[in-house]
Amino acid sequence: MISLKSLIFNGMEATEIDVQVQLSSGLSKPEFNIIGLADRAVKESAERIRNVLSALNLSLPPKRLTVNLSPADLEKTGSHFDLPILCGILCAIGILPEPELSKYVILGEVGLNGSIVKTVGVLPASVWANNKGLGIICPGVQGSEARWAGHNNILAPFHVIELINHFKGTQILPLPELKQSITQNSLSVGDMSDVKGQESAKRALEIAAAGGHAMLMVGPPGSGKTMLASRLPTIMPEMTPEEILETSIIYSIAGQLKDNNLITARPFRSVHHTASPVALAGGASDARPGEISLAHNGVLFLDELPEFNRATLEILRQPMESGKILISRAKRNAVYPARFQLIAAMNPCPCGHLGNAALACTKAPRCAEAYQNKISGPLLDRIDLHVDVDPVNPWEMNKQESNKKSETSDQIRTRVIKAYKRQIQRQGKLNALLDGPDFEKYVPLSEELTNFLNNAAEKMSMSARGYNRIKRIARTIADLRDSDNIEMTDLAEALSYRPINRGKYGVK
Repeated sequence: MISLKSLIFNGMEATEIDVQVQLSSGLSKPEFNIIGLADRAVKESAERIRNVLSALNLSLPPKRLTVNLSPADLEKTGSHFDLPILCGILCAIGILPEPELSKYVILGEVGLNGSIVKTVGVLPASVWANNKGLGIICPGVQGSEARWAGHNNILAPFHVIELINHFKGTQILPLPELKQSITQNSLSVGDMSDVKGQESAKRALEIAAAGGHAMLMVGPPGSGKTMLASRLPTIMPEMTPEEILETSIIYSIAGQLKDNNLITARPFRSVHHTASPVALAGGASDARPGEISLAHNGVLFLDELPEFNRATLEILRQPMESGKILISRAKRNAVYPARFQLIAAMNPCPCGHLGNAALACTKAPRCAEAYQNKISGPLLDRIDLHVDVDPVNPWEMNKQESNKKSETSDQIRTRVIKAYKRQIQRQGKLNALLDGPDFEKYVPLSEELTNFLNNAAEKMSMSARGYNRIKRIARTIADLRDSDNIEMTDLAEALSYRPINRGKYGVK
């Protein structure tokens, strides 16, 4: 019996799969069976492998060929089992040496002509193999991706013939080149200086970027909400090496790593309001990561928030608190990180012109209240900053002031990075993540400020969660001032970002 190694992924965790291949005599013609709780994509490997053997002028012997994927109680999904199964068969018929191949983790899909094509999960597989002291065999187009794990024992053939020749000694596969190009976020284009007016919204974005706070912008169509949100990544701090690797592993599992580059720019995921709960949370039969995990360490932007299905939006509540999501399916559970920064935008009513006598519809304000009530109170309570984005006056848009120019993203980002470093040095995490004893220790208020906040919270009917979020925002504002102490102005500004009538923007 031949035994080789491959992997499956349960969330971010890799599980070793023993690919066992055995030839049994007693048949007059070949028979090929794949067992071990394999899904349709894995079972289809049999047909692909038959065609590959034919392309190599090889044929299966007239025996029973059984491929067992062990352990048998774990569901096996994905076409990346093609290459380990093919290698096992080539070992069984004496083409490849099993002792050498058993020192590698193998994954890759094969084409009918013997080419080895791109698959998912190469980066986390390389990390796992490196930790276990094993080599890795992966598609040639993903050799650079495997190198990002710090692994040097990598075979990345483009064709099965190259792999055979390597072990025969007639061709040596070189170590794949490590491409060090930097990914750019195509959605986070432009600069904050492009935004005309909207100084209060820019200020709120700066606070959100500095402390990792969630933010909701409410305003009429064309007021610049999407433009503001798309520029948030331009003022955020760069990702740490740990964040880069973790985010890139998620994208590798999802099959969304482009050009084998790591994700070095903070993700900006702009989700359409027709997205399903599975698209947002992740799942399907193979428990793939969803948009909230693809936005990990970055921004999740939801435009037209009330247009989303309510059940879809409610998925956000638990990950916003815990920073991870558990996907439970009948045959597997997968946990993915989901520490995203939520930025949402919405119109105040269906027509978008609530409060404008010239443009508003005749159903106001009742239609506005019904529209805004599509968003649940518990979800709104988890959003730290609520900002009204008023329409920009045409004169303001065209005004050219030589002595006063809008701040650039780099200028704002300098202050954000300074506040960010203060938080990391003081408490090891962003203010938005403070909780428990750390919250009490690092967000102290004087007796005067406590009384002021208590009175405001009582008048605004604020929840305990909202109360603490005000204190976190005030802490971030103080950090932007480079101050150790929270002052009255910090607390007052933080309160200005909390709506008095929650869920009823502009409704009297």
